[in-house]
Amino acid sequence: MEVVLKALADASLPSDMKPILVGCRRTLIDTHQRLQQQSSVALADPDDLWIEDQPLTIAVEPGKPSVSGASAGFDWLTRAVMLLKERKARALVTAPIAKHLWHEAGRIYPGQTERLAELAGSASSSMLFTAISPHTGWRLNTLLATTHLPLSQVSEVLSPAIVEQKLSVLLAFCQRFRPNPHLVVAGLNPHAGENGRLGSEETSWLGPLLDSWRQRHPDVRLDGPISPDTCWLSAGQAWQSGRAGAPDGYLALYHDQGLIPLKLLAFDAAVNTTLELSFLRTSPDHGTGFDIAADGIARADSMVAALQAAWDLSAIRRA
Repeated sequence: MEVVLKALADASLPSDMKPILVGCRRTLIDTHQRLQQQSSVALADPDDLWIEDQPLTIAVEPGKPSVSGASAGFDWLTRAVMLLKERKARALVTAPIAKHLWHEAGRIYPGQTERLAELAGSASSSMLFTAISPHTGWRLNTLLATTHLPLSQVSEVLSPAIVEQKLSVLLAFCQRFRPNPHLVVAGLNPHAGENGRLGSEETSWLGPLLDSWRQRHPDVRLDGPISPDTCWLSAGQAWQSGRAGAPDGYLALYHDQGLIPLKLLAFDAAVNTTLELSFLRTSPDHGTGFDIAADGIARADSMVAALQAAWDLSAIRRA
């Protein structure tokens, strides 16, 4: 709630953005009062906000995770999707959750993405992170082929069908900005398998799959599989100083492969975007921050970016 109140006070957000907050009004007011006593940072006034009040039945304390709080958050997310289905909003921006507390509350989902896909009736969903460089204006887009899996399961779950489908999703997203984008696919193994010496996936199916995809999409430049330890060097160059011909989109084959370079470059600017749903959803790329939740020092940069991205991307989608 601290991050939300700080973000909604940011002067860079569109003046005609009218957010609906789903949550507990009383707790939001208490948070506002506490933050006013802690610092002079700008805050949105709860009295000026449209709040879809879903009261907490048990009081929660900042920085003290609780199963009741997690259960309430699950219900709030569900209610927010209902508002979207009722066409009372054009996009959804979610705050972070503690997944292990969802599980303790009996809500057994890997994360919000999977719950959103269920509510939307989508057979699948995709997690894409997007960020605009404050130095060059270049947009970094990274889509994950697999998401919240133990590393030991990635090679078992990853398949030609998944990579093919995720490439199509990445292409469609990048075509919002350029009709013939430049895409890059990371290898799965160190040095992209080094011709089978460090893993066989690249030579047995990933490389041939990408060759076939290129033939079917001659207007799209597709590079890969590229050694994961150098795959995002082009992103670093484009982010810091600009680079003609920098890729429009990267496909990472597992969670940390894509998230480590992205967060090194754009921790405060990156936005998690859920694709393949019947509605647009964004969220900050940081976690719950329970260790500082009571201190009033949380930064709202990523939430501001998530709100702005939801506004901009949903405008493109509507057009």
